[in-house]
Amino acid sequence: MSRDNSSFSLWKGVDRKAMAVAEFTMKQQRKRLSTWVIFGVGFAAMAILTMFYIDGMVRDYDPIDNDGDSIDTDGDGYPNGQEIVYGTDIYNENSHPGLLNPSVEPDDPSLWIDEDDFDWDALEAGSHGYDDDGDCRTDARTDSQKDSNNNGIPCDVRMVNALYGDGIAIEGDTNVDEDPDDAAYARESIHRASILALGKFGFVFLIGIFVPLFMATGLIRNEMTSGTMHFMLAKPIARTEVFLYRMLGFLALAWPYVTVLLLLEVIVFGLAGPSEGFFRLQDLGVWFSIWLAALLAILVYGMLFCMLGVMWKHGIILSLPFAAWELGMILTTLGAPDASILRFSVIGWAMNIVDAGAALTWTDTPLMIEMGMWFDSGASESLQGAEALQIFASTPGLGLGALATIVVSVIVLLFQAASCWFLGGVLFKSKEIE
Repeated sequence: MSRDNSSFSLWKGVDRKAMAVAEFTMKQQRKRLSTWVIFGVGFAAMAILTMFYIDGMVRDYDPIDNDGDSIDTDGDGYPNGQEIVYGTDIYNENSHPGLLNPSVEPDDPSLWIDEDDFDWDALEAGSHGYDDDGDCRTDARTDSQKDSNNNGIPCDVRMVNALYGDGIAIEGDTNVDEDPDDAAYARESIHRASILALGKFGFVFLIGIFVPLFMATGLIRNEMTSGTMHFMLAKPIARTEVFLYRMLGFLALAWPYVTVLLLLEVIVFGLAGPSEGFFRLQDLGVWFSIWLAALLAILVYGMLFCMLGVMWKHGIILSLPFAAWELGMILTTLGAPDASILRFSVIGWAMNIVDAGAALTWTDTPLMIEMGMWFDSGASESLQGAEALQIFASTPGLGLGALATIVVSVIVLLFQAASCWFLGGVLFKSKEIE
């Protein structure tokens, strides 16, 4: 019995010593001016990116007549769209709806701007879009003109599998969904693109790399060179535990910092984003995936940079090329999220979590991109915001379902962190303390 008590007391003492190392690390980091400079720079960077987003949300977007229906080509007072519906000639001033029915007054041209919007719910459900303004269903058009996509359904738009690749394509009959609400589309697409850009480049990359780079690289090395490491090892405690608990002290500051910063962004984007209510709630799943990816990125990078600091007293020099490598990898995720080379990075796995979270939350994003870019093939340019959303929204790169992608990516990142911890501990054991 006494032996058990003695063993319990020994482990309790070791545990107390280990927690003291973590607490000492926290106090040490809090007292350093460099810590608050790094946190301040991170906050300022996020604030600047957020201001660009707010500018995009408060900006006025002039409605665009994408199909020209508001124009009165023949000068008879009736907009082209109204004449097309009634079957009169838009090029003949003596042919207009008032001649057919004197009670028909000319429409205000503004009624024929944004009059044929996208039918998002129907298309996302696999159904067909609808000719809202009737300029396809008019009797003046032939049956072949009403079914120019040759699917047997007149005046519709449907979503099909793309001929090349794994994406989708839009097949629409002429004069259907040709004049969407440009302002609503722009705000929604810019809102989503901004969240993904801020999450990927701001939280996961910028904060995820540079906070550990300047705060975690010297966690062990600085104490080895200053001689204070002797005091941490004065009582029985493994060096691998010192490595771990020094990291826990760093994480106890870095993780709450990222969490508070992200909550501030959630509030700003929730209040400023396009929504029918006071606060936009439908983005919370994406924000959670960004938060999870950022925490894991800080964990892995922290372990890695701390290990490099143990390896060499100028560990930050070893860390900088790796940070440059990760920058190249995050740029690769934008254009080729399924590239095999991404498996040899940290950021590639973290981006999988963000992309999978976005895929689970915004199921209609591929449709939004395709509809916005669809206008490239018509008389108009792509809708504003479509290209930005196309750049920052990527499909998860593992070829798995979104939820499976998150699980696999989390496991891989935890394995990377554990590997860096193990290697760092081995290196630490072989080093002499000055």
